[in-house]
Amino acid sequence: MKYIPAKPPLTGETLASLTARLQERGEPAFRAKQILEWVYKKRARSWDDMTNLPKALRTWLDATFELMPAALVLNKQSEDVTDKLLLELGDRSLIETVIIRAPQDGVGLDHSRKTICISTQVGCAMACAFCASGLAGLKRDLNAGEIVAQLLQVCYREDARTPRARMELASFDNIVVMGMGEPLANYDAVIRALTIVNADWGLGFGARRITLSTSGLVPKILQLAEEPLGLRLAISLHGATDEVREKIMPVNRAYPLAKLLPAIKAFSEKHGRMVTLEFILIEEVNDSIAQAEKLRDIALDLHAHVNLIPYNTVEGLPWKRPSNNRQERFADVLRDARVSVTLRREKGHDIDAACGQLRLKTEKEREAAT
Repeated sequence: MKYIPAKPPLTGETLASLTARLQERGEPAFRAKQILEWVYKKRARSWDDMTNLPKALRTWLDATFELMPAALVLNKQSEDVTDKLLLELGDRSLIETVIIRAPQDGVGLDHSRKTICISTQVGCAMACAFCASGLAGLKRDLNAGEIVAQLLQVCYREDARTPRARMELASFDNIVVMGMGEPLANYDAVIRALTIVNADWGLGFGARRITLSTSGLVPKILQLAEEPLGLRLAISLHGATDEVREKIMPVNRAYPLAKLLPAIKAFSEKHGRMVTLEFILIEEVNDSIAQAEKLRDIALDLHAHVNLIPYNTVEGLPWKRPSNNRQERFADVLRDARVSVTLRREKGHDIDAACGQLRLKTEKEREAAT
């Protein structure tokens, strides 16, 4: 499950690790900051762009590191201002990164708030019954550099659309780690990547604007609670009882609600932040009033926000979304109890925006062509 590239990606290096590599070569320590400034602040696309570095050092960097380990293959734009980027890695694996725009009143689309949904694995081993990411199983974990590279690819694209403010490093407003894969199953690489994204020598992106979503790996949730990074946590709950959750989420057998809910509470108390409960509404599976009432009780106990997401249809899977009326009735149970709740409307259905759909479609086309 581990991919070892011919050259490690520069985007996976921390200031400390890059400094150590350079000092081994006899370079002064300040060179590491110069190099990382070219990558994250100046968006260098080639080694030759790094004009204040000696040519011999640039030659060594080219021989030692991969500058950009993820190449843009396809950019699909939706009618509802959602973009999906299909990226190819060094072993020809495909991953997806999604740009979700939220237009603001009185400003154009190019100045909308942007949330970036990033992937952490090629495929997924969690086997959630409703999800396209896991249909072909888990191929491998992403390394930290491949995770960070997704955000730089977004920056390249967004910089071209909207010039950055002088003091602004990231070309987006929020990061959600809830694309392809289970982030906490690739724990070390994800934490390293987000540390790079958060660091002032990296993208300088505030941890309070990063949300990590997990299907419920309890030991890793408790480990995450002890991390110095102040990330936000979202739980892919999708069932308010063990009986319903086990039908669609095998992870519930190992970590049922009796184990999961105390871990969520421990994280919330440790960080003093409201946790989000993600709940995909699937017709005749988890959209009953009884489920709404159970979810209401869980949210009140955890002081959690609930994000209701009508199911995004996946080709080859039997699940359907409830009617709008049924969605509203479900949400009203929560609203009436003063639970903080958002009822999402679908984004990107016309560009296969459900996690993993575009990747699977492209892989099938590749297989047919060969």
